[in-house]
Amino acid sequence: MRMKQSAFYNHLALLFISHFFSQIQANHESCPLMLKNIESKVDDLWQSLLHPVALAAKDIKEVYAICEMKPSSTLEAEKPQVTGQVLFKQTYPSGHLETIISLVGFSESDNQARAIHIHEFGDLSNGCDATGGHFNPMNVSHPGHPGDFGNFTPKKGKIKKHRKNIKATMFGPNSILSRAIVIHEQQDDLGEGGNPASLINGNAGKRLACCVIGIGGKTLWQSTFLSLTGNSMKRNAKGSERKSS
Repeated sequence: MRMKQSAFYNHLALLFISHFFSQIQANHESCPLMLKNIESKVDDLWQSLLHPVALAAKDIKEVYAICEMKPSSTLEAEKPQVTGQVLFKQTYPSGHLETIISLVGFSESDNQARAIHIHEFGDLSNGCDATGGHFNPMNVSHPGHPGDFGNFTPKKGKIKKHRKNIKATMFGPNSILSRAIVIHEQQDDLGEGGNPASLINGNAGKRLACCVIGIGGKTLWQSTFLSLTGNSMKRNAKGSERKSS
């Protein structure tokens, strides 16, 4: 079925291009403008075929995604039972990706840095173990993968972070949509561990929790962002008061 759909879309694209070339032959004096128009329309066509969200994104500009974190079904009961959300926001077609990481489930005294990565498959059929390795479309060494987010240290049992300029994207053939996010038990050694695994996964250890990235709405992003930045402003204000006193 997929092969038939692919063949249909390829045929559609060829017909589309053929139509425009026939228009060029009929209007050869306006070739530069026609070629620019073709380039734009063909790009839009392929973007919509590669990932449907791109077509919708042209109208709404800002695209949002959500990943609902749950403990791995294969995780031992004594390990941290991490839940929460990882949110994304990006402007179509080439804006920088932003993320909000909002996780709970660590003990109050837990100060172990944890690695967070995007993994290749959105498959949770065998807990987080089914998500495969790191999402690595460019076939480069760790920590150069687009979903190598680095390390996050819980504070009072929570991880709350907002990051901009993430290397990954929600658009095109290397979209992170439908892939998995995994939080690991250990710290990412960022490729400096001195062994082969360091350049593959950062020796980050057991997979505690995971989720699959899907399209979301802006309401949750806005409320979470306001909560995060509001708390940060309050902490800064209290710090300024203490210094002034």
